Amino acid sequence: MNINSQILFFLSATGVFNSIVLSLYFLFFKKNKMTSDLFLGLLLLSLSIRIGKSVFYNFNPQLSKTYLQIGLSAFLLIGPLLYFFVRSMLQKLNYSFAKYSLLLIMISITVFGFLFSYKEHPAVWRGIIYYTINIQCFVFIVLSIYEAKHIFKKLVTNRSQISYDETWILSVISGVLAIWLSYTLAKYTSYISGALTFSFTFYISILLIYYAKNKTSISQTHKEKYLNKIDEKLVKEIQEKINILFETKKIYTNPDLTLSILAKELNVRPQLLSQFINDNLNKGFTQFINEYRIEEAKRLLKANTPFKIDAVGFESGFNSSSTFYSSFKKITGTTPSNYQKE
Repeated sequence: MNINSQILFFLSATGVFNSIVLSLYFLFFKKNKMTSDLFLGLLLLSLSIRIGKSVFYNFNPQLSKTYLQIGLSAFLLIGPLLYFFVRSMLQKLNYSFAKYSLLLIMISITVFGFLFSYKEHPAVWRGIIYYTINIQCFVFIVLSIYEAKHIFKKLVTNRSQISYDETWILSVISGVLAIWLSYTLAKYTSYISGALTFSFTFYISILLIYYAKNKTSISQTHKEKYLNKIDEKLVKEIQEKINILFETKKIYTNPDLTLSILAKELNVRPQLLSQFINDNLNKGFTQFINEYRIEEAKRLLKANTPFKIDAVGFESGFNSSSTFYSSFKKITGTTPSNYQKE
């Protein structure tokens, strides 16, 4: 293997290796593991197997047909795992249905692979099986995009409002779509392009997610230090104004509410309101408003209104279901559905 091939092998294999490590972390070592972590771990593992097969086959065409069969079998799981991951992140997943669906797929591909192995029927696997799996994966990618359409819309209209969890969803969907396109167009480019795309999208996604987490952390923990404290009498006046405004108008249910709009309604300077929230309440504006929205959501859930849970979030002022679910769990420690049952 010459130096160019060695570099190409390293670039294509490094994403696979790190993806395996990350999948093991989500499956076995992550603390406070959620359902979405399980599906993400399995998705990364399936992608690693599928793309790892491509890497080794590209540099060793004499690779055992068993490995080729395993790689294509893993390909069959990628689409469903992506879809279930997205739905679990959006708190829309029926876990039992997802579990038994994946189990059925794995049993089916195992039985079929035993009866019609790649070694004995290579033409079938390279032909109808490959194209069927390819179409199936594309269908699930489209379904995943549909489930997350409000996040993609936000990406175009209001990118700054995309949350940390929504960044995960966008990154994973975009990465799988890019990999699917690379393999679909491989006959016009290169077979190894899928593995290179995976390495590229893997690290780009990690950078985007790190940036989103860092931005969220800063917004939650960074509190401006004020040299001049607000007079206690003025603090009480501002708090009373907020109480009256929120009780009479419920302005916090406006999903487009900003600090400037609230300051105008309270007839106080935006800088003064910002100092009050940050310095006196020790909160950020988003957390401050979301706490009121969650209280409104809890009231609606207790009242057995005709609203569905997603609609309760919108009625409370959240502009997306994912933000509502994540904020509700962060503040109350449980999900809206569990809270309603309790």
